[in-house]
Amino acid sequence: MADVKKIKELVDQKADKFVGVADQVWSTPELGFKETKSAAALIAALESEGFTVKTGLAGIPTAFEAVYGEGHPAIALLGEFDALPSLSQEAGNDVHTPICDGGNGHGCGHNLLGAGALAAAVAAKDYMQQNNIKGSVHYFGCPGEEFGCGKMFMARAGAFDGIDAAFTWHPGNLNNVWGISSLANNSIYYHFKGRTSHAAASPHLGRSALDACELMSVGCNYLREHIIPEARLHYAYRDVGGSAPNVVQDHACVNYFIRAPKIKEVLELIERVNDVARGAALMTGTQLEIQIAAGLCDYQPNDVMSQLLADCLKQTGAPEFDEADYALASKFMDDYNEAEIESSVASIKGVATAEEFEKIKKSPLTEFILPYVRTNYAMPGSTDVGDVSYCTPTAQLATACWANGTPGHTWQVVAQGGSSIGHKGMIAAAKALALATISAMEQPELLEKAHEEFVKATGGKYVCPVPPETVPLLD
Repeated sequence: MADVKKIKELVDQKADKFVGVADQVWSTPELGFKETKSAAALIAALESEGFTVKTGLAGIPTAFEAVYGEGHPAIALLGEFDALPSLSQEAGNDVHTPICDGGNGHGCGHNLLGAGALAAAVAAKDYMQQNNIKGSVHYFGCPGEEFGCGKMFMARAGAFDGIDAAFTWHPGNLNNVWGISSLANNSIYYHFKGRTSHAAASPHLGRSALDACELMSVGCNYLREHIIPEARLHYAYRDVGGSAPNVVQDHACVNYFIRAPKIKEVLELIERVNDVARGAALMTGTQLEIQIAAGLCDYQPNDVMSQLLADCLKQTGAPEFDEADYALASKFMDDYNEAEIESSVASIKGVATAEEFEKIKKSPLTEFILPYVRTNYAMPGSTDVGDVSYCTPTAQLATACWANGTPGHTWQVVAQGGSSIGHKGMIAAAKALALATISAMEQPELLEKAHEEFVKATGGKYVCPVPPETVPLLD
């Protein structure tokens, strides 16, 4: 069996290096498919540790695979490193203080995610060397999670073929292994082309593309009554055809996200939304171009691998915070209302005793570790980890990296992700991931059970949610 104490020591021995990489990525926040500096920092660290790196996976410059060892068992660790726009913020500051007005920021903690998976890969490699363990560790640098579905394009290109199991994690405010699925999602651009004219003098000669967008929205609002309640349709105008009210707009574009619990349900719903768009074009005398920009599958947690990861998290432990961490987290927590705080720890209710839950709810940081529980609930968001889960048995954990009550995709996450709170959450995740990687390698019978479950749940064959002509939006 894997030596838990030794694996923890291996992570701790190089913790400063991993924290340095996380801070380097934090300090150069880059949007999806443009993470050149972030990918370079991770690649440099992997190459210095003896990994062989292949870049440009799926035609994406910032997608890469780093490998140590060879053959099977082949265990993958998934790293992300893209930021979000307009969330620039000073590290460790509970007052909104952007470093650069309108600048990017790691509002989902992906600077920690990528470096934490890196730490796990390196620790697993070191343990393999010291104990002569056969197999291979694969670190996948996965760009564009926030908008571009990088893993989907990588899965379509066969990047995860031959992988026996995959592990990943995500920063949060709790310590647990995900037992829930996510919503599948497709992103589609509806481009309408009309004919311009003077809106007062000769409106009858014009054909309004903007009208087509608005009619499509009306049609989709009526459609909502007749789709499954778990599905979601939301949209944003990407082109309104100009700013002059006295000109009939001859071009306009609306971007729809179409979500549902299963990818097959999304694909069925897409055709209904497409028909609404076609009807809008017909009513306005405009032309329609449908552009599928990206898509991703629902996340399917593999119970065998997830239980293994949960056991490993219990053995390696929650983040070890000190008084300074609690003091800083308290400053952030003071700005959140009771409903926000209770919502962020709701999943602990019923698992912990009533007394424990009240104590956790009042604490700025969570050290409680939840047991693994598989549910039929699909979280309202989406992740391209889902595409990996349709390629190989996959498990994902979370560790506390910010204060209870902190909402995702905010400057508060940016501030804490660049502080010791985020660093300690990251190191705790790395220890559990490294232990799970080695434990999976040492138990081929467990990998076989995981594969059997994977085939039963997914059919054992990845079906890409977008057509072959869909390419990453690199510009």
